[in-house]
Amino acid sequence: MDVTKPLRIGVLIAHGRAFENWELMVLDRILADPRLELAAVLIHHCAFNEHKTSRLLSWGAWLEAKAFARQPAYVSKHFDTSRHFIDCYDAVANQDGTGGNMTPAFLQRLNLDLVIRTTPEGMPDDAIRLLPFGEWAFNFSDQRSVDTDWFGYADILAKAPTTNLLLYAKYGGEATRVEIARAAFNIKLSAARGSAVVRERGVTLLLRELTRLADTRQFDLPRVYGQPDVPAPSFSDLLRYARILTGSVSARAFRAIKARLRSDSAIWTLYTGRGHIGDFDPSQAIEIPPSESSIKADPFLFQHEGECYLFYEAYARGDRKAHIAVGRFNGDTVEQVGVALERPYHLSYPCVFRDGDQIFMIPETHQARRLEVWRCSQFPLKWELHATALEGQSPADSVLTRHDGKWWLFTNLSDYHAYEDHCSELYVFEVDGPELTRIEPHKHNPVVIGSTVARGAGRIFEHDGRLLRPSQRNTNGVYGYGLNIMEIEELTLDDYRERCIRTITPGFKPGLRGCHHFDATNGRYILDARLGT
Repeated sequence: MDVTKPLRIGVLIAHGRAFENWELMVLDRILADPRLELAAVLIHHCAFNEHKTSRLLSWGAWLEAKAFARQPAYVSKHFDTSRHFIDCYDAVANQDGTGGNMTPAFLQRLNLDLVIRTTPEGMPDDAIRLLPFGEWAFNFSDQRSVDTDWFGYADILAKAPTTNLLLYAKYGGEATRVEIARAAFNIKLSAARGSAVVRERGVTLLLRELTRLADTRQFDLPRVYGQPDVPAPSFSDLLRYARILTGSVSARAFRAIKARLRSDSAIWTLYTGRGHIGDFDPSQAIEIPPSESSIKADPFLFQHEGECYLFYEAYARGDRKAHIAVGRFNGDTVEQVGVALERPYHLSYPCVFRDGDQIFMIPETHQARRLEVWRCSQFPLKWELHATALEGQSPADSVLTRHDGKWWLFTNLSDYHAYEDHCSELYVFEVDGPELTRIEPHKHNPVVIGSTVARGAGRIFEHDGRLLRPSQRNTNGVYGYGLNIMEIEELTLDDYRERCIRTITPGFKPGLRGCHHFDATNGRYILDARLGT
């Protein structure tokens, strides 16, 4: 198969409906990528068939979307209805058999590689068999009627920790359903909000898989898609859902009032002990408690001239902006040294590292819409701006690491229109070191998608011959709920593969609500934990 030709894609849409934001984003991204070709827009005249819902669900979902999922209309940069509806076909028939022309001759004339289905009803199986890579769809496209979307209701009713996004295909001679990719996202306040966020993240996931297929033309999908159909919520389900939503909204309103009165901030504490990333036991750790005027988070350790220093995000209770402070260990206690870096914008995640005889720090500066590298001119309190990169973007929790003689930048960007989210997409770049004059993106960025694994939680370690990456596990509606240790099994500009080898949840000490960062040096480790306040 010729991989130099673009992948020819058809998009199946419902008759008589305006495009949703996520659908326009998909069309736009396909047209923007030279590896992909929007070959046809196919119309389904009976796209919702038996998918009917009650008036109560329709009214409630509309009201909920207005309250919790409002977003500006997406303005297409490449897709233009006056130009791209030329190849628009009444491809799938009405129930009475009229209006369709999905014949083998028709498909051969279109010469499509695959079709993306945005509707609950799809193409007939005999048509799908003629597509080399089948018919693709998301699980959220299956959970909708002509006027209502019920994706996410079942998760909130079940008090699930996450909402799962699945991209699957009907493929092959038997038109078998096979899984292409999946990602899990932190549960939201409401189903409408969660559904809107997942749809936006789904665009990124879809485009990554399409470009991967365009590059390889290989479609080896051994996992059968076994997700059961999720029916629309019943009347009793809706009553129970309304009680859950009312309680969640009331709790959030109370927290918002406290925050406005400057009496509420996320309160983090630190725990330290002896051990390495491969064997640390947080239940045996010693607490370094916060005070009202000194809350510490995102701790990084740094060994210098025989002493262990602690760099961390520092703020007082009620603050909305943090700075970078530094302390020095005396046994298992930390003596304050001073302020290492303060800017007009929020700073956190001070990744401190050495390159030769120079010391650098990459703090999180996403509010400045760029990545900043600072060089130490006088340790540990004097720093000067050394380099910037990713101008106009919003990188979070960035780490520079050297592996097999190459420098790699790991960072959490957010590919978004309405819902910026630093917890769900991990991007990798090969760079020339702290100068960042050469930045080459990974071929399949973002290499990790999903709030349970994507966001960085500390520096990357080489330990016992393995490359280990701490990551956040954002679940249960809590930012920073847990901590993963991921083993990176493959790291090149063409491929990335990792697996979770350990997860730490806040149960290792009483009274904790989360834990989301880890670092270690010279036999000492440190992590932060969120207090249950």
